[in-house]
Amino acid sequence: MRVVIQRVKSSQVSVNGEIVGQIGRGLNLLVGIAETDTGAELDWMVRKCLELRLFPEGEGDERWQKSVQEIGGELLVVSQFTLYGDCRKGRRPSFDCSAAPKVAEDFYNRFVDKLRESGLRVETGRFGAMMQVSIENDGPVTLLLER
Repeated sequence: MRVVIQRVKSSQVSVNGEIVGQIGRGLNLLVGIAETDTGAELDWMVRKCLELRLFPEGEGDERWQKSVQEIGGELLVVSQFTLYGDCRKGRRPSFDCSAAPKVAEDFYNRFVDKLRESGLRVETGRFGAMMQVSIENDGPVTLLLER
């Protein structure tokens, strides 16, 4: 499982011109599922996304001391199978390590459900759709989480 985690001031995702998910301050999570992912990866990733200290304590503070849970932030979760695109050979990415669509969708939905258990507002894109994601990065802070 791979997640690109971005600290945002706001973020939204649209499908065919319709906004399907929108958040204010919090985290934008781009999520890729591998064919080998298990419940252990899922639980680890949920915990990391919720508990990583990525937010300053207050205005003017440069140290990251608070998690998205501690600030009561919001989460926008967008499926992104291209995170498993392998570009080492040839001119076209290979997606052999990505989970099959049905497996990935089920795993993605479990990830979203576990994030929602935190009580935070969790918005999503539309799995498998062509989406336009607008991100107002804060910092910018962008990290790759992988397990």
